[in-house]
Amino acid sequence: MEPKLVKIREAARMLNVSIDTLRRWDKAGKLKPVRLTPTSNRYYDVNELMLLSSNLLAIAKRWVLESSPQEPDAPFYCPDSAIFQTKLHKLEQQLQAIPDLREEFSLLTSVAGEIGNNSFDHNLGSWPDVRGILFAYDLKKRQIALADRGQGILKTLQRVRPALADDEQALMVAFTERVTGRAPEGRGNGLKYVREVVTNANKAMKMILSFQTGRAALTLNNGDTAVRVITSDFSFRGCLAFIEF
Repeated sequence: MEPKLVKIREAARMLNVSIDTLRRWDKAGKLKPVRLTPTSNRYYDVNELMLLSSNLLAIAKRWVLESSPQEPDAPFYCPDSAIFQTKLHKLEQQLQAIPDLREEFSLLTSVAGEIGNNSFDHNLGSWPDVRGILFAYDLKKRQIALADRGQGILKTLQRVRPALADDEQALMVAFTERVTGRAPEGRGNGLKYVREVVTNANKAMKMILSFQTGRAALTLNNGDTAVRVITSDFSFRGCLAFIEF
């Protein structure tokens, strides 16, 4: 599908900047327009403008908290695993092109891939309302956001660990234990792997993961040796992850 393009005046309105600012960004390489011919007018990709004008964490948080949810905006929506894998592959290619990430780019796609795959693997056929996930990234801000409106980690892990009492216990187990058993669900496996990747990344590389399910939240930094789960001031069904690098 061809990207939707808008002229420079509309792009300036969307970003709340002047046309001269967009021209300066063009010269500086900060935001390159599309030119249909070398001398034609500047056009801008609407999807890229939406990312620049947005706060990814706020978008993801707003979506998981909606009482009457709609599907996320098309650039961010992965209704099934196949579409997610396609977008993840595109992210991997773009990360690989960033000079200081050429040795570490695979860690980021591995973490994002594991989190996204968990959402699909453990909500298959059981989505409470909107199926699929929100998956968005902004390489200029070095941020990746993933969210789902699925059953949440507590309900998923209670199939294997029925004694789990609350979101905080479930989140701790998911990130610290290898969850196995006869039951077909094992959501904790992937998140324990995610923790290991984040905390054991190259010390020269910034990697921060913020994760919430229900009312339980945690933040992991590169080099952390312990997991600390806190109770958030808001709650939702499903999962929300935010990666900074």
